Amino acid sequence: MDTAQLKKVYKETIAPDLQKQFNYSSAMQIPVLKKIVVNMGLGDATQDKKIIDVAINEVTAITGQKAVATYSKKDIANFKLRKKMPIGVMVTLRRERMYEFLERLVRVALPRIRDFKGIQSRLDGRGNYTLGIQEQIIFPEINIDSIDRIQGMNITFVTTAKTDEEGFALLKGFGLPFKNA
Repeated sequence: MDTAQLKKVYKETIAPDLQKQFNYSSAMQIPVLKKIVVNMGLGDATQDKKIIDVAINEVTAITGQKAVATYSKKDIANFKLRKKMPIGVMVTLRRERMYEFLERLVRVALPRIRDFKGIQSRLDGRGNYTLGIQEQIIFPEINIDSIDRIQGMNITFVTTAKTDEEGFALLKGFGLPFKNA
């Protein structure tokens, strides 16, 4: 399925279903998936600078878009952290790349998780959802032989939904495999 396909599925089935389910009077009220943010926190990067470069390459390979390093905002002595030290990697996906990534996540990556029974169905109160992944190796773009450490990541789905119920219905329509749903 290509990106235009997922967008078409949204326009032809998901949007009308949501309009019926929540009785929207206008098509502009129907929630939309605005962006997907992939974030990898790297606390160990304070000791080893190469970790950031490896993570940037991995996240870029997974998402198909160049990842950027995130930097600390202040000094924290207990963590040996200085202001403006690289401590993470992130990428924000929109439009075609977002749909492409969502497609690969739902169809390929999530089913590769061992003992997978679905993802938690707790949203943030404003219709957005963050999914935590323990291992980056569930993505086929990552070559297991070439990695030297297992790294987790957060994937945040930002929607225009006003409530969790609307956001949940939208993400469920896109095929996210929620538990008890």
